[in-house]
Amino acid sequence: MGSLNYGDLVLLIDSKDRRYLLTLEVDKEFHTHSGYLSHDDLVKSKEGEHVKLSSGKTYLLVRPTMSDVILKMPRAAQIIYPKDIGHILLAADIFPGVKVLESGIGSGALSIAMLRAGAQICGYELREDFANRAEKNVINFLGEGVLPNYEIFIRDIYDGIEHRDFERVVLDLPEPWKTVPHLPKCLLPGGILVAYTPSITQAMRFRESLNSSDFVMQETFEVSRRSWHIEGQAVRPEHRMVGHTGFITQARFVGGS
Repeated sequence: MGSLNYGDLVLLIDSKDRRYLLTLEVDKEFHTHSGYLSHDDLVKSKEGEHVKLSSGKTYLLVRPTMSDVILKMPRAAQIIYPKDIGHILLAADIFPGVKVLESGIGSGALSIAMLRAGAQICGYELREDFANRAEKNVINFLGEGVLPNYEIFIRDIYDGIEHRDFERVVLDLPEPWKTVPHLPKCLLPGGILVAYTPSITQAMRFRESLNSSDFVMQETFEVSRRSWHIEGQAVRPEHRMVGHTGFITQARFVGGS
């Protein structure tokens, strides 16, 4: 883990905890208000070291976590944030080898998390530019070796689902209820359906579309994250928190069983 190579993702963190994500390239330089630093010098450094810029200021050098990459990666569309992604992985029960239909690929944040957990993803995305951006982000973090488990089709899932035998369906769509009529043909009995929706009215309409005889164990929830300030005996909640970003709805498909 210590040595770095060209092509690696690294994170530079300054004294104010500002974070800079970059890919190490030959003869490239990293420039900021604090000065510049050669990528060649970074390759000679080790993770955990403080590297010196041209101004004399130092930045901490580490490899980024998946959360760091998701928050800093190029976006073609709004991402699902890490605090929600973790709960989606649990709600959908993602495990190595599970066959997932994902629709609403966006910038690929959720794809990255599910692929890293070992999922085999068939993606439906309406916009080709979103699909291309997502694939680039996936490769940038996970490498091209993951591509056999990641195939995106440019199509409108509202019009139907061609592929079959999915164990999980994960949706990030404006109108997920429009997919429900197609799900009995593609989702295996016992399979799990998860939908992420920004507003409660979307979640309500989605829940109304789920036939209770076919979809059981229905639940809708949201996730809030609040950090705490701890300095000696001075302990208090932080003034700011990451509150509402979206609603997560999960259900188990038992139709046809």
